[in-house]
Amino acid sequence: MKNLLISLLVLPLSTVCFAEQPNRQKPNVIFILADDLGYGDLSCYGQTHFQTPHIDALAKRGMRFTQHYSGSAVCAPSRCSLMTGLHTGHTPVKGNAEHAPEGQMPMPADTFTIGHLLQSAGYQTGAFGKWGLGYPGSESDPLKMGFDRFYGYNCQRIAHCYYPAFLWNDDQRELLWGNVASHKRDYAPDLIHREAIDFIRENKDQPFFCYYAAIQPHADMVAPEEYMKRFRGKYLPEVSYPEDYYAAQPEGHAAFAAMVTVLDDYVGEIVAELDELEIAEDTLIIFSSDNGPHQEGGHDPEYFDSNGVVKGVKRDLYEGGVRVPMIAVWPGKIAAGTESDHVCAFWDFLPTMADLASVSLDRDTDGVSMNPTLLGRPNQHEHEYLYWDFPAQGGREALRKGNWKAVRYNINRKPDAPPELYDLSTDVGETNNVADTHPEIVEELGSLMSQARSK
Repeated sequence: MKNLLISLLVLPLSTVCFAEQPNRQKPNVIFILADDLGYGDLSCYGQTHFQTPHIDALAKRGMRFTQHYSGSAVCAPSRCSLMTGLHTGHTPVKGNAEHAPEGQMPMPADTFTIGHLLQSAGYQTGAFGKWGLGYPGSESDPLKMGFDRFYGYNCQRIAHCYYPAFLWNDDQRELLWGNVASHKRDYAPDLIHREAIDFIRENKDQPFFCYYAAIQPHADMVAPEEYMKRFRGKYLPEVSYPEDYYAAQPEGHAAFAAMVTVLDDYVGEIVAELDELEIAEDTLIIFSSDNGPHQEGGHDPEYFDSNGVVKGVKRDLYEGGVRVPMIAVWPGKIAAGTESDHVCAFWDFLPTMADLASVSLDRDTDGVSMNPTLLGRPNQHEHEYLYWDFPAQGGREALRKGNWKAVRYNINRKPDAPPELYDLSTDVGETNNVADTHPEIVEELGSLMSQARSK
């Protein structure tokens, strides 16, 4: 025994004290981001037309948030907020500005992302699915924005097509010959899903960050036949959508239910893989959506009650455009079967990860760490306010402070128009504008809007 103790003392400190520590101190992180999935589109959030059993099971394993917000009401700025820890008053991307022939306008080269943060903490980082924050070869290509691995759509416009001619494999186009000449053999989400699973397997012995940016249920409204036949004829009368900007879809209701079911199955397979690899307890999973439900391509959000108890859809800054599902699971760390009404948003993710990975942030963000809420600890810092700036649709902005919500539309035409005002504690559906009876609150929130734009 004496010789054994001596031999242990002369071993390097890291060998004795830190064996297998990375996964315990720094959890693997999988962020699953649905595309245009509304607040009411999951059965654990009230959907009754179809079931999402795997995502529901995820909620039972962890914490379901009821007052979580996306970064914006459309794709690119919402994702930019998630990546940078900034609200859209400060993000470099505020709308879906397109770049020809492929991609969107990039973030500046010096943009700091969650990928950079976790790389600096020793994580292997991978992005899978839809990027939408630059164009191929630009200064904000995913491989230049903190990701070691990328597979999917660089361009969110091309991501409207579920059977594309190519995907990006890191910085190389990967031709999908099965989709050429009108053949539809390679369902791109399946390919992306397999690459994400491979990334998880390959990095099971070290901390990893898997940003899984699914394209369901964004239009086109397309799902494999094996899923379509499960819902065909269930939702009559059907929605028939003629081909224009999006692909023709004669069975819009069935297609929507099928698309969400595909995504639900993917989530189930990810969880099963973590269990099989015996790394579930070392892994934080977050599931959310980039904005509220869309109305394109044959989707009927009114039929499915896709926004649930709230008003508005994609592109709105009413609650239905920006209030989204969020589920967080970390077995043994996040209490199972719990619910939180903590008011939080996409820009909280970066400081939360900095906290979990024990990385000091040397830059300002608009977010606050959610760790006290996630881990059941006291002293959760609350936001002074949440803010959204959306320059499209005539110019829109919104601000929430406490239970008060101020919304302004058509500000490009009427820059001095006072905001609408809603009390979310009694009117979550934003049906009763009480601005006339609370002029002092209107003035306060209007002043905060000006500050949020100019900081």
